[in-house]
Amino acid sequence: MFVVIGAVLALLWRRPWFLAVLIVADLAADGLSLALRQWIGRARPPSVYPEPAPLVHVPHSGAFPSGHASAAFACATVIAWASRRLAAPAFVLAAAIAWSRVYVGVHWPLDVLGGAVLGVLVSTALLKLLAVPRRSLREQREG
Repeated sequence: MFVVIGAVLALLWRRPWFLAVLIVADLAADGLSLALRQWIGRARPPSVYPEPAPLVHVPHSGAFPSGHASAAFACATVIAWASRRLAAPAFVLAAAIAWSRVYVGVHWPLDVLGGAVLGVLVSTALLKLLAVPRRSLREQREG
């Protein structure tokens, strides 16, 4: 979802680097969350409580931190970094994606909170490492 939004924004803003940064943040957050899930090995809710049955297929990796939440919040942070006006909608979408993982029964609330924090930290570090200036869309048009 966020990659499509990033592609549209990159086209509208005529900033192809934006999509590249968004994809790198997405992949970095998801990869790091996968490594942490395998290392930590926290049991998922269906392993602890067989009822109610999860609404989707249960992944075989550990539960903490949520990869969906990590990737969603990483992408939302990149969007918020580029446009203050789009920050709230991006984070609302990321929160909905994160909460959906609890709702369908494959993550604990702490898993998605940890994933959200991880995603924000990974993308903020990436943006600072790449020295991407923090500007609003209006500032980008003027500058």
